[in-house]
Amino acid sequence: MFAIIVSSKDPAGLNIKENLISLGFEKTNKSFQSEPIYTKDNISLYTTKQKIIETEHIDKEINASTIIFASKHQSESGTPTLCCHFPGNFGKAAFGGKEKQVCPSTPLLLKKAYLKMKSLAHNEAFEVTLEVTHHGPLIDTPCMFIEIGSTENEWKDKEAGNIIANTIIHIIESKLENQKIALGLGGNHYCSQFNKILEKTDIALSHICAKYNLEDLDKDLLKQAIKKSGKIDFILADWKNLSSHKQKITELCKELKLELKRTNQL
Repeated sequence: MFAIIVSSKDPAGLNIKENLISLGFEKTNKSFQSEPIYTKDNISLYTTKQKIIETEHIDKEINASTIIFASKHQSESGTPTLCCHFPGNFGKAAFGGKEKQVCPSTPLLLKKAYLKMKSLAHNEAFEVTLEVTHHGPLIDTPCMFIEIGSTENEWKDKEAGNIIANTIIHIIESKLENQKIALGLGGNHYCSQFNKILEKTDIALSHICAKYNLEDLDKDLLKQAIKKSGKIDFILADWKNLSSHKQKITELCKELKLELKRTNQL
């Protein structure tokens, strides 16, 4: 069972919701937080009255094996963007969740989402990208975010909403096999090197700890991120963008008996 969650406070989420309904989601006689629940096959569409990043433990109220949060993305640059990532905090919890706590991830869904958005937005004026793991909510169910950015113009853009809605249906209904799973370390917030990895290799990515969070990364946090990934085959580092943390990462991998690979060697 899959659950899609949008917020009534979020124009991008409501845009995606409207497009999902046009793709065959039907209103049921059930409600969640006084909002009707919509369903299509094994997928349920929920609307929360809370801000999406503040829905701590919302999975306790929803029966689902996987949750997809569909929401807006904001950035100072205002670049039109379609993006996806996992929730959690490798450092402080400035925007929901808890400090040094990450959610269970869905690496295959994330890769399928990135590739599908890339194909659907081919002729559109949107940048398609992964983001590193960041913000809340903290939940115990495998989950991911898929987002429209970065200003109100894009949040309400019907074509953007249609791309995200079709991407969500695609990642749930399609299969992606024979993938290696890696946990990513280093690089910038928008994962320029890891984006290329998804496009050119048979590697799917779990959590990505950005360069700016590597100071907070320790053995326990790395072990937690691996556990929340289900399994990983190796650690994948954006080696040129590890700043001063190359030795620490190398030693952590040796201590935990993890294979360490570099993006520029694949």
